[in-house]
Amino acid sequence: MITGIAILKKRLSRGKLAEYIANLPPCTIVMESCGGANYWARVFQRSGHTVKLISLQFVKPFVKTNKNDANDVEAITEAASRPSMKFVPIKQVEQQDIQSLHRIRSRLVKNRTALINEIRGLNLEYGFVAKNSASAQNPTFT
Repeated sequence: MITGIAILKKRLSRGKLAEYIANLPPCTIVMESCGGANYWARVFQRSGHTVKLISLQFVKPFVKTNKNDANDVEAITEAASRPSMKFVPIKQVEQQDIQSLHRIRSRLVKNRTALINEIRGLNLEYGFVAKNSASAQNPTFT
């Protein structure tokens, strides 16, 4: 059960974090869902801990002053103590792989479309008109 009371405050380097957490008795670890959170959640789960991720949008209202690690931890602890808090599911490696492929493909399609539009615009300056399609061939000269 999450009580909202921080029982441990310790600064660790990233390299020593996994070892330190592995030596703790099983507990609930709450983190902000950000870059690397899914990886660390899986590492902590392998050490027998319960891990919960909170979306940034639900932590932000609890940040009292300037954003820094200590204030973020306090805000995350406060947010996690709310009974109605919604937690983010932890992604497995396979889910992250598929998401990465989708993001890369979307970026490629977006970049391709931008390049096609740029080329069409430049060609229009010289009187070449091409159909508005990625598969259009044989532009016509007007």
